[in-house]
Amino acid sequence: MVVGADLLSVEKLSVSFPLLHGSVEAVRSFSMSIRPGRVTALVGESGSGKSALGRAIMGIEAPSARISGRAVFNDPEGDGPVDLIGLPRDGRRIRNIRGNRIGMIFQEPMTSFSAVHTIGNQIEEVLRIHTVLSPKERRERSEEMLGLVGFDKPDHVFDMYPFELSGGMRQRAMIAMALVGRPSLLIADEPTTALDVTIQAQILKLLKDMQVRLGMAVLLITHDLGVVASMADEVVVMYRGEVMEAGSVGDIFLNPQHAYTKGLMAAVPTFEMARDERLKPLREIRVDTAGLLGSCALPTTGEDDVLLSVRNVTKTFRPKRSSGFFSKPSPPTRAVTDVSFDIRRGETLGLVGESGCGKTTLSKILMRGLRVDSGAVVYNGADEPIDVLSAEGDDLRHLRSSIQMVFQDPVSSLSPRMTVRGIISEPLEIHDKGDAASRMELVTRLLQAVGLPSSAGGRYPHSFSGGQRQRIGIARALALGPGLVICDEPVSALDVSVQAQVLNLMKDLKAELCLTYLFISHNLAVVNYMADRVAVMYAGRIVEIAPCDIIMNQPVHPYTRKLIAAVPAPDLDCRIDLTQAGESSLVARRAWKKHFLDEGDPDNLAHVDLGNGHWVLARRGVDARDLKA
Repeated sequence: MVVGADLLSVEKLSVSFPLLHGSVEAVRSFSMSIRPGRVTALVGESGSGKSALGRAIMGIEAPSARISGRAVFNDPEGDGPVDLIGLPRDGRRIRNIRGNRIGMIFQEPMTSFSAVHTIGNQIEEVLRIHTVLSPKERRERSEEMLGLVGFDKPDHVFDMYPFELSGGMRQRAMIAMALVGRPSLLIADEPTTALDVTIQAQILKLLKDMQVRLGMAVLLITHDLGVVASMADEVVVMYRGEVMEAGSVGDIFLNPQHAYTKGLMAAVPTFEMARDERLKPLREIRVDTAGLLGSCALPTTGEDDVLLSVRNVTKTFRPKRSSGFFSKPSPPTRAVTDVSFDIRRGETLGLVGESGCGKTTLSKILMRGLRVDSGAVVYNGADEPIDVLSAEGDDLRHLRSSIQMVFQDPVSSLSPRMTVRGIISEPLEIHDKGDAASRMELVTRLLQAVGLPSSAGGRYPHSFSGGQRQRIGIARALALGPGLVICDEPVSALDVSVQAQVLNLMKDLKAELCLTYLFISHNLAVVNYMADRVAVMYAGRIVEIAPCDIIMNQPVHPYTRKLIAAVPAPDLDCRIDLTQAGESSLVARRAWKKHFLDEGDPDNLAHVDLGNGHWVLARRGVDARDLKA
């Protein structure tokens, strides 16, 4: 390799896919270069062609794809520059490069791993194809790499299957598989999308550490400008398959030139936003709520007007008894412990925490999807209060229409066999609301309310983008005119511009229809934009609850501070401290003050009133002044 030469030079690369009548061009005459040992971020919305470019470089794009141009790879351990596009896609030379000298990490490791092979089998396969190591040496090298990416017991993980690992652990295993060949270039395609902010920080720290350790270059494909600010050396902004702007990370963030780059930055929620400030998506959604059910029928009357009251809710999952003669019984898992809070009519309560903290379990309890061990939940509708956990008959039927849910993944929550019209009208039919004509009229109004044309009613979910599918889910949730909408990670899998669209839509609908939201998320910047008050959840307990401004500006609990520190901001002056934010919560907990530790007995902790609606979980008897110190 010539000193100072580019590791990868992409020259006028185009990728198109044939259709029945014509073709669609995913990448158009695209050019960029990647320097050795540097991180180059490729940024753009979903559908801009980022992943198609990455797959074309790797030679794994669909056989029907038409690819032209050049991608010259100058491998420091190779025989000289080679044009990857010009190589036969199944030839020996590209197979020697793919997975060996160029590694790739995919967005969803569960679909990238084989479900019927162990993690170790799949990592070993790379070494079996590209090296002459013995089986024993391959296992040793694989376990070494699993240890490098952060597994405490790599020999144990080696024999596990992908479904036995959490999302963050699967991504670590995917990184181990991509790096076991010690590549000179790693293509990371949305490696942290849909992971919670603490796990995201851990994965970013891991990628940075491995990049330095192995001296490799990284092509980081992402839509998150906060991640780019913390990770990248160079940035390429892509839109509809073309380069809009390229330069150093300092040039792009401090002096963006293209309107598209400026638009991406304006769509990201930050902690510095004023309470009345609005996100600026690249494409706005017009809201028309005329004629919808529930339009401000129950106005807010003050702090004492509680719509939903949750008291001392506890939920334990007991594992199924194993039938093995020598098997040991697994201990029960406490998912929710003594959780109490109120949701006031007309407000948005944000519920924040990392994956596995109990947020979704709690939402299922509120929807009557799970039974509790103990506790009470009361819904105060227009009529008499309803005991949510024991409601039957007419009370339960009323409750089902009064509390609705918007799910994280609209693909799995919308039936692929039903048209959009059928999906939205189904709740109306179940609850016998109106005749067929009035239901169809309401469906049209609901589609208009979420910014979709009435013609969308005759289509199926697969024909819509992710953001459009989420808007369909919102329309279905609003069909019965609910008093409370539970939003479970509604924007975590969406790119920043579509996320801004959906967040603005939800705020507009709340204002127009006087809705009440329980907004569940792992991202405090998103919650800061949406919520009036915030409850922070860790290991099944509410560790801090307060008005939004207090949580963001005066957090007391160390876990709340960690969540705030882990949120990536599109600002070079607010880069994530990967050393601190990249620690696991269990490791970070060792540094907590004794005031916040239960020392093995949950009863040692109780909520302390700090004033102004600010409560924090701490040791019984502790002085509130000591917590603020």
